[in-house]
Amino acid sequence: MTDLTALMEASWPPAERVALGPFVLRRGLGGGQRVSAATVHGPWVQSDVIGAASAMREMGQIPLFMLSPRDADLDLALQEWGYMPKDPVVVLAAPCKDVAGDGPAYMTSFPHWPPMSIARVLWEDGHIGPDRIAIMDRAQGPKTALLGRTIDRASGVAFVAMSGDVAFVHALHVVASMRRQGAAQNLMRAAALWAGEQGATTLALAVTTANEAALALYTSLGMRSVEHYHYRVWAE
Repeated sequence: MTDLTALMEASWPPAERVALGPFVLRRGLGGGQRVSAATVHGPWVQSDVIGAASAMREMGQIPLFMLSPRDADLDLALQEWGYMPKDPVVVLAAPCKDVAGDGPAYMTSFPHWPPMSIARVLWEDGHIGPDRIAIMDRAQGPKTALLGRTIDRASGVAFVAMSGDVAFVHALHVVASMRRQGAAQNLMRAAALWAGEQGATTLALAVTTANEAALALYTSLGMRSVEHYHYRVWAE
């Protein structure tokens, strides 16, 4: 795990981290892949991988490994042992001031914590339920929910959390009927503005490479690829 992905984990923490030989395992409690995946942090042998997979099953999780480019040997071995590739992800980042620009349009975004009921409803619309809200609750340090409004209607929501001098955007969701009207851009600018006010210098997020619309938006705001990773999951 690189420094930036370690910072990202602090902003979106698993329920538990368990060191097992060269691996770190994570208990996700239904919160998604990133908080449920194992990562490697040193030399390994096949028995280490078997032990990590067994421990993940004991947690009630399907064996899942998060792999960066420096983990090429493990990636190849997992492929040979029947683990399937899943969800290539790119981490994007940019200076907060660049993403913020002139700020969001007037009265289109509202930072608050804890999340209002309407924010929770919007997250539920995006299949971001209580298990992921629990992750937000676990995050330490400055954090906020952002409620977006378009044409005086609730249109989107996002979570932003600080880790060092980096702020990470998670769980950004715009209601389907309100898309392509600037809601996501306003939320991102609001996230960068809020982060800068908290002392952050950099805004970052992770997005799957398959999400072309999101990638286009983020790059239009000046965000650039700084890291990437993918998963391998046991084919049950």
